[in-house]
Amino acid sequence: QLQLVESGGGLVQPGGSLRLSCTASGFTLDSYAIGWFRQAPGKERERVSCISSSGSDVNYADAVQDRFTISRKNAKNTVYLQMTSLKPEDTAIYYCATSGGCFREDWDYWGQGTQVTVSS
Repeated sequence: QLQLVESGGGLVQPGGSLRLSCTASGFTLDSYAIGWFRQAPGKERERVSCISSSGSDVNYADAVQDRFTISRKNAKNTVYLQMTSLKPEDTAIYYCATSGGCFREDWDYWGQGTQVTVSS
């Protein structure tokens, strides 16, 4: 069946780095834009980043601009989120989702999420 699975989360100290992966099974990601979202307890879900189906266009939330990098390897059916200079405020469950385009809000498929905890 169709699945989207995030991996790579964990505990990291402030200033550290982590790379998240979003991998699809049962379908291919090459025709989808992929967004990364996060949600912390008591806070609304926010979009962190998005990448177009080809990887040619990317965007980031102001809070992560210049610290996070989104990329994709369609041959691996995987999208990545490289996170650097992590802050405690980045602590959240991170999700990936599919869309017809980053300019749209039709997030159709979601993964289960991976926990990122930034703490000393």
